Amino acid sequence: MKISVLMAAVAFAAAATGAQAADTLAKIAASGKITLAYRESSVPFSYLDGGKPIGFSVELSNAVVEAVKKKLNKPNLEVAMMAVTSQNRIPLLSNGTVDLECGSTTNNSARAKDVSFAVNHFYTGTRLLAKKSSNIKGYADLAKKTVTSTTGTTNALVMRKYNAEKNLDMDIVLAKDHADAFLLVEGGRAVAFAMDDILLYGLMANAKNPAEFEVVGEALQVEPYACMLAKDDTAFKKLVDDTFIGLMKSGEFEKMYTKWFLQPIPPKNVPLNLPMSPQLRENIMSPTDKPAT
Repeated sequence: MKISVLMAAVAFAAAATGAQAADTLAKIAASGKITLAYRESSVPFSYLDGGKPIGFSVELSNAVVEAVKKKLNKPNLEVAMMAVTSQNRIPLLSNGTVDLECGSTTNNSARAKDVSFAVNHFYTGTRLLAKKSSNIKGYADLAKKTVTSTTGTTNALVMRKYNAEKNLDMDIVLAKDHADAFLLVEGGRAVAFAMDDILLYGLMANAKNPAEFEVVGEALQVEPYACMLAKDDTAFKKLVDDTFIGLMKSGEFEKMYTKWFLQPIPPKNVPLNLPMSPQLRENIMSPTDKPAT
């Protein structure tokens, strides 16, 4: 009898803790603060310009903040910003250190075991950034060469799998963040950087000598980007989803896209000139949080 009572108490405590951990809006209301995660070099989504986080995903985060202020009737809500990496973004979200992560995160089933995803807001695929002088034109050219990617990304997993399947004997070196991986290629310590193509274009546009680099190879897979929030937090997910869907339906989302992907962007005021993909246009018409296959 005592064991069953103890087990019931433990189960109740666990349920209560889980419910509390997943109630982001209640947490924000109680603390008077929302904490947003940002990336330092995920151009044009979330990156630093003069020490300040800017980008397409940062503007999506800011839209959520405005919705939270209205929902909780807290016009003076404190907004804290925290830098995260590919490696620590999920743990910091899961333990409640950050409330929302809008960067350049792929929505996939493996990550959905630990976090929830808002509706998708971009689609991309793994390609290669290399110096034009290296004559790297595709994945076959990487045999027995040093290639870099970023720790904690789906791209690193994709490259390891491809390397094994094709017996290319690549030496895959993982960097802490995208900027560090780019430096390995720029400095000649790696012949290519495998990453989401849009991030490669962003890094290339802001390089010291953009004409020195090119993005090559076909996309190994198409992946959706989405903002992350606490697992099974239905109330907060509805607020975030409603915010993004509202932007999509009003036309504001497309204006934001034009600003960050078609017009000149800081710090060098170079445009990426990347038209909206068919997948994203379809997503705007019928918003979905479907993960990558």
